[in-house]
Amino acid sequence: MILDLFRLAVTNLIHRSLRSLLTIVGILIGIAAVVSLISVGQGLQESINQQFQALGSNVLTISPGGSILSGAPGGNTAFPVTDDDLKAIQNSRGVKDASGYLLQMGKTTFDNKLVYSYVIAIPQDKIAQQLFQSEGIKILDGRDLKAGDKDVIVVGYNFGYGTTFPKTVKLRDRILIEGMEFRVVGINDKTGSPTRDSAVYMPIDTARIIFNNSKSYSLIYAEIQSGFTADEVAATVEKNLRHLRNEKVGEEDFTVSTPEQLSQTVQSVFGVIQGFLIGIAAISLLVGGVGIMNSMYTSVLERTKEIGVMKAIGARNEHVLMLFLFESGMLGLIGGAAGALLGITLAEAVQFIAAQAGYGILKASISVELIGGALLFSFVIGALSGALPARRASQMNPVDALRFE
Repeated sequence: MILDLFRLAVTNLIHRSLRSLLTIVGILIGIAAVVSLISVGQGLQESINQQFQALGSNVLTISPGGSILSGAPGGNTAFPVTDDDLKAIQNSRGVKDASGYLLQMGKTTFDNKLVYSYVIAIPQDKIAQQLFQSEGIKILDGRDLKAGDKDVIVVGYNFGYGTTFPKTVKLRDRILIEGMEFRVVGINDKTGSPTRDSAVYMPIDTARIIFNNSKSYSLIYAEIQSGFTADEVAATVEKNLRHLRNEKVGEEDFTVSTPEQLSQTVQSVFGVIQGFLIGIAAISLLVGGVGIMNSMYTSVLERTKEIGVMKAIGARNEHVLMLFLFESGMLGLIGGAAGALLGITLAEAVQFIAAQAGYGILKASISVELIGGALLFSFVIGALSGALPARRASQMNPVDALRFE
């Protein structure tokens, strides 16, 4: 009986193919939006989580003002972290080593063309090299910075292979940064981050001179000794910095972040964004559900005599109910399948366009669970939308149905 009802439902949908197609479009758009948005959101979140994992669970980040995720690179310059802070961090219990970084926006001139680019000033020590390797920054041409370098720089991928300047930057070319001339000794490989790929890297001592910055840092990274946890070392560092700066608990003008805290912050932000976008897409699903309900009510009205004939030859209420639920559920399922396929296509297109634009971090993550959930959800939406029309059809009196004009 179930197989017969299923075949009859398919026949009825094919018979009303144009109406079925228009009804399916509503569900298709909603499911496509949900699948594409979730795929891109999950892909971006996974890319960022991979960077945090590469950074390791044994590195603390100390930034001026709020968290490094709350503002532009460079932090709050009104309350900078200084050499004194760096020494206090290095002397904190559980800290193996610490290094300070300087991030500044600088005037960069090449071939008489001026652009503003980030200047990332780094110390030439072990922890600095470890952090840069964890961020996936590798030399493509030339060499990396080394101890003793002064008037040399390494440039991001976009200088040599992108569109930072109309003319391609090559090894041994001369570039002016804040009016001081530097020789290019290395070009980094592409990282997928527009900021890093368009940045200039130089020794921190040289950066202090051209930016007239004698003691402050934009960020400090601290490596944790084995045998200590990130939370307990972070608490020690916070205590020492509060004592040095004469600050009370809760009134700090600096932030000490563990990798786990940074990861949780990213996940919470993405959760809010995804929830908002999915809420917008859900409106489309609601509209699609109303479309299915409208189509099924119309179908019940048109097929009143047919329902009367079915009941007259022995069909029970549950058979009629199941027939119309099959039809509405199939409308939702077909729309969900087409929507999932369109959503995957859109997500892959976003990934491709982002990669071409230099945003390699933006990727699509398509899982079996996501597709299965989308199909199940679309079927349930279809079945629920058709429940009231199906119940109305099943409750019809066969005599009244046969006399319906």
